[in-house]
Amino acid sequence: MRNIKRAFWATLVGLTLLWLLAEPTVFQSATFFGLRAAMMQVTGVLAIGSMSVAMVLALRPRSPERWLGGLDKMYRLHKWFGIAALVAAVVHWLWAQGPKWAVGWGWLERPVRGARRIVENPVEAFFLSLRGIAEAVGEWAFYAAVVLIVLALLRYFPYRLFYKTHRLLAVSYGVLAFHAVVLLDFRYWLAPLGWATAVLLAAGVWAAGIVLLRRVGADRQVEGTIVSFHHYPGVKSLETEIAVPRTWPGHKPGQFAFAMSDAAEGAHPYTIASSWHPENPRISFITRELGDHTGRLREKLKLGQEVRVEGPYGCFTFDDACPHQIWVGGGIGITPFIARMKHLAARNGEPDRLADQTIHLFHCTIDVDEKALEKLASDAKAANVRLHIVIDSRHGRLTGERIREVVPEWRDASIWFCGPTGFGHALRRDFAALGFPLNARFHQELFEMR
Repeated sequence: MRNIKRAFWATLVGLTLLWLLAEPTVFQSATFFGLRAAMMQVTGVLAIGSMSVAMVLALRPRSPERWLGGLDKMYRLHKWFGIAALVAAVVHWLWAQGPKWAVGWGWLERPVRGARRIVENPVEAFFLSLRGIAEAVGEWAFYAAVVLIVLALLRYFPYRLFYKTHRLLAVSYGVLAFHAVVLLDFRYWLAPLGWATAVLLAAGVWAAGIVLLRRVGADRQVEGTIVSFHHYPGVKSLETEIAVPRTWPGHKPGQFAFAMSDAAEGAHPYTIASSWHPENPRISFITRELGDHTGRLREKLKLGQEVRVEGPYGCFTFDDACPHQIWVGGGIGITPFIARMKHLAARNGEPDRLADQTIHLFHCTIDVDEKALEKLASDAKAANVRLHIVIDSRHGRLTGERIREVVPEWRDASIWFCGPTGFGHALRRDFAALGFPLNARFHQELFEMR
């Protein structure tokens, strides 16, 4: 989380400072309309800059994933930049329209236009000739972008519709990029602000093209075949095993992938619930019946059906040298731990496992399926992991205090959490209050991709 906050604020502050460098006397403006022109410029720069970064992050780029802490963190940053673009664009629109309304209501006087400046630069003259078109199309693209971003933020908006409508933001972005190029103060193009804006716009337009061509993650996709199912009715979950070609690069326990069985529904992210064996290239997903799509999977999926799998992604891979690890899996958040236990059981004694590392797994659940719990206990025993089942109705909720009672060596441990966001935040606050180094040793999967 620390790095995505740094990236977010560094981008916004950096663009603002570059603008101040280009407009050092902005707050010395003698008139309100002079200030208005400056505020429209800076809000426009922040809006298109934020949207450009969000477009690039939508491509799921490989290079920043490790530094940002995984694709789940990258998508959180993508969401932040989308919200920042929305806020900056609304403020930009208000600076553009508000004074016009005030003039119409008699609150302000329209400034007297002076003689038009003679423009000798042919490029600037060309941009000036396009101002009317850029303003008109930019306003409508703004309205469309606002609607699409708001829909993306609404949790109850169905994923299958989100998958279709969110791609339209690439079209809105292209129009807004044209709007920005034409209406950005021409002086800025010769300053560092203009150079930075040009780079962002070029990257954003390229990313928008990739999105519209539906080529996002294309180099990380393979076609797999469903080979088995196992349904756990007590916990309303379905385990699906997929045979993948040998071109699948392999994965580490704790990583996830996007799987698409229905083109109309689009690709959904699922944590991989199996270890990787190159001699038998198969991966498993465990899906909880939580929504329209996952609730129908048991009826829709068929043996032998082809499934497109993209990945792997994520940095929730249990990589540390702590003598103790504490795992907390809430509900379907148990999935990455199942994959890790299978990996440990298959590679017990090999160099990737510390001989003296002790692991405690706390599985918190509301629903109960005895077969699923028996299988979990078997996996834990094979991996030499100490399993603690916490059923809410029987044992109450798991707290930091209860974890510390079971694991007295918690100060020397790392904590790996996957589960409901609120539960994770509560544990973070609890351990932070006792001086636990969260940034270094509390690992949380932010499994929210919208």
